[in-house]
Amino acid sequence: MAEDQANEVIVGDGYAVGSIDAIGEGYGFRKIRRALGVTAFGINAIVLPPGIETGRHYHDEQEETYFVHRGSLEFEFGDGSTHRLGPGGIARVDAPTIRKIKNVSDEDAVYVIVGGKDGYVGRDGRLPEGEERVTDAAPHDASR
Repeated sequence: MAEDQANEVIVGDGYAVGSIDAIGEGYGFRKIRRALGVTAFGINAIVLPPGIETGRHYHDEQEETYFVHRGSLEFEFGDGSTHRLGPGGIARVDAPTIRKIKNVSDEDAVYVIVGGKDGYVGRDGRLPEGEERVTDAAPHDASR
């Protein structure tokens, strides 16, 4: 049986769990990669106060994907376009694309950035010996 939610970083044999709040406080970067020992890609969370925007930037090699956890963010890209994303919103940005992010909500915004290069590994999940694939883990909705 699982214990209460992990409010600190816990490292086990082949895994680590935690929360954004457990790896830092205040505004700015939360180094998820360092805290959880991630080695295959870059991953950070950023906490941004209302009305604050990041500087414009781009990357030499690393494509990034942004996930909005809390708040509402406006993304401005090098072509002059802007897009607003709320909780659950996602954006993929090519390395050389200039981008800037602004918290357009009345609360702190929290977003997670995953960055990497050299492509997708592909589906490589396997079942442990003796296990069977779960075929219907969610309640079935016949109206879909």
